[in-house]
Amino acid sequence: MLAIFSVTFPFFALVLCGYLAVRRSLLPLVAIPGMNTFVLYFALPCMLFRFGSATPIAQLLDPGVFGVYLLCALLMVGLTMAATLSHRIDWNNAAFGALVAAFPNNGFMGVPLLLALLGPRSSGPVIVTIVVDMVVTSSLCIALSRVGSGKGREALGNALRGMLSNPMPWAIALGALVSAAGLALPRPLTQTVGLLADAASPVALFTIGAVLARSQMNTADATPLREYVPVALKKLLLHPLLVLGVGRGAIALGVPLSLFALHTIVLAACLPSASNVAMLAERYGANTGRIARIILVSTALSFLTFSSAVMLLG
Repeated sequence: MLAIFSVTFPFFALVLCGYLAVRRSLLPLVAIPGMNTFVLYFALPCMLFRFGSATPIAQLLDPGVFGVYLLCALLMVGLTMAATLSHRIDWNNAAFGALVAAFPNNGFMGVPLLLALLGPRSSGPVIVTIVVDMVVTSSLCIALSRVGSGKGREALGNALRGMLSNPMPWAIALGALVSAAGLALPRPLTQTVGLLADAASPVALFTIGAVLARSQMNTADATPLREYVPVALKKLLLHPLLVLGVGRGAIALGVPLSLFALHTIVLAACLPSASNVAMLAERYGANTGRIARIILVSTALSFLTFSSAVMLLG
């Protein structure tokens, strides 16, 4: 267990550093959007491109990983919606609660953490989970959030346009094309991409902490514990158990899915909720305080739950 903590602790420590920097006013709130922009549009796309171009195309197009992870994401959305819809939580808030329960922080946290734990072989399955969450899960939940207002089709269109403007899927696709064609970038360009990619992990993790602190500081409502703690626990416990169970069942039925790939996507599901869901919730008028609390609780608890999952999976 100590060996696992020695790998996971620095990643969560960087999140804590970002959180404390904002809470102690060492980092001004106006600096956080700039850090987000650097990670989202420069550093993280370069990291994903580098891993995509270095990963065999067969791993990036693994139908077993795609099918199992997608089915579990849809199940998580359906189960969370069914459990939370009530007179207090409408379609809009239930949909974003479902998104935060099904969407792990694979981009900012998962890629560097799982690669550190499992090595380069994990890049293919992790990239598949990112594609599923950004293209399918996010678009579905945004569309569901508009059901109560009768604007589901318009919301789905907005979600698809937002997905197309997100540089991460394009970086993955470009890396996959480079991998399939067996191409190599010129050395100066490779070094530039490498420098930006190396900056992605520390800046992204620090930014997660900063975003969580800002969300907490900007939230004044008193959301009851029962409206956010159960969703955080679903993210950390139910989601990975669901992926493990469905994956084991798929393997038993003869689906071409390796145990290594299954364990990789199980650990991806063990990650805390994606921090960018709070920004989406704000954009669509959901209760951002509730979403921010789910993200904060899942991030705080995941240090123990994620490390435990790594130990149990061996």
